[in-house]
Amino acid sequence: MASAEKKLRLYNTLTRETVDFTPLDPGNVRMYVCGPTVYDYAHIGNARPVIVFDVLYRLLRHLYGAEHVTYVRNITDVDDKINARAARDFPGDPLNEAIRKVTEKTAAQFEKDVAALGTLRPDYEPRATENIAEMQRLIASLIQRGHAYEAGGEVLFAVDSMPDYGALSGRNLEDQKAGARVAVDAHKHNPADFVLWKLSSEHEPGWESPWGRGRPGWHIECSAMSERYLGQTFDIHGGGLDLIFPHHENEIAQSRCAHGTEIMAQVWMHNGFLQVEGQKMSKSLGNFITIHDLLETEKFGGRRWPGEVLRLAMLMTHYREPIDFSVARLEEATNLLDRWERFARDVTPAAEVDAEALAALADDLNTPEAIKRLGHLISEHPGRGLAVAGLLGLSIVREQANDAGIDARVEARLAALTAKDFATADAIRSELAEAGVALMDYKDETGERKTRWEIKR
Repeated sequence: MASAEKKLRLYNTLTRETVDFTPLDPGNVRMYVCGPTVYDYAHIGNARPVIVFDVLYRLLRHLYGAEHVTYVRNITDVDDKINARAARDFPGDPLNEAIRKVTEKTAAQFEKDVAALGTLRPDYEPRATENIAEMQRLIASLIQRGHAYEAGGEVLFAVDSMPDYGALSGRNLEDQKAGARVAVDAHKHNPADFVLWKLSSEHEPGWESPWGRGRPGWHIECSAMSERYLGQTFDIHGGGLDLIFPHHENEIAQSRCAHGTEIMAQVWMHNGFLQVEGQKMSKSLGNFITIHDLLETEKFGGRRWPGEVLRLAMLMTHYREPIDFSVARLEEATNLLDRWERFARDVTPAAEVDAEALAALADDLNTPEAIKRLGHLISEHPGRGLAVAGLLGLSIVREQANDAGIDARVEARLAALTAKDFATADAIRSELAEAGVALMDYKDETGERKTRWEIKR
């Protein structure tokens, strides 16, 4: 259990204040974070909540013990966007087979990308398609309790049945009614009512249910999966600011009304938005950047960026603040990591995490302050600095290069240059660059061609 000097304070979006965190059960601290909809590669904005809540997961494990923390991050693998992508990419395949191809490939890429960002695997990563029965039970409970109804081929949640609907986002139902296009949603009792279950055509994925063959609405998925793995109420629910409304608002409505509980999660946390080089990220602007692009291509800034660089660049800004993701920021993160590594070589991390860095993280995840403390420690007490880096999930000390192997490749390149075999020389340079080895050609005092090399991030 957290001691007095390790008190954790978190900003709660629901109450709009920073509060002392007291788990419902110190023996099982529970956190749910909305994961990806697997129809396309995850973009750099998707990486932010993955990194932010990974740091919180590490901090909770440190404070309460790894065996006392449960972290769930879902995978949405049933969605109309997935259906559209499957029809586009695999037009000749049966729909279910095409959908499986899209979701398996995209989910595998997501796992690979976030692993490169230094994140721990959640304790559970449930898929929506594996929890259809749980969703149907929730919907049946909502209907039985008078919070949902069938109309127009759908099962809808009745927002008027929940007196404090809109508390998370601060939205007023009357304002929503005034701005709604009622004619489009004539079958709804209230224009703000949202879908729990919708009928599927023969060309759409579907499951048998008491309301006909159909598929779930997006919001019911997370309510069902969080209940299955964490219970009807739990400690922390996280995600990006863009999920506050309608997704998280509707999760609260479904879960509380289905179970008759006062809360779904006691603390709601949301990370700020991300823009790229001062602009909103969008495909139309040509600045839509995926995690894969940054790790594996030279699309951004003309080079590839290691996962630890991307992670540090994210954590240099407080999670609730907007972040401007730029080449300059990545270069700054690279330089910091290179500097820290020079101090940390052949150093063993300290057994205890520095109290000041820990206090910063326990103050609503103040990662910029913790990084500032890390920078001081790494030069004065590198072992203590490495312990802080570990809590932040930062990999500072890289594996030592195989110097003899690099020397041999450098000599082979010089031999190729002497023989005027420039294609081979260029291929060796590219091979070494891909491994993070930078070459610098020069001539010694006799005029003989020489090459120096060094490891770059």
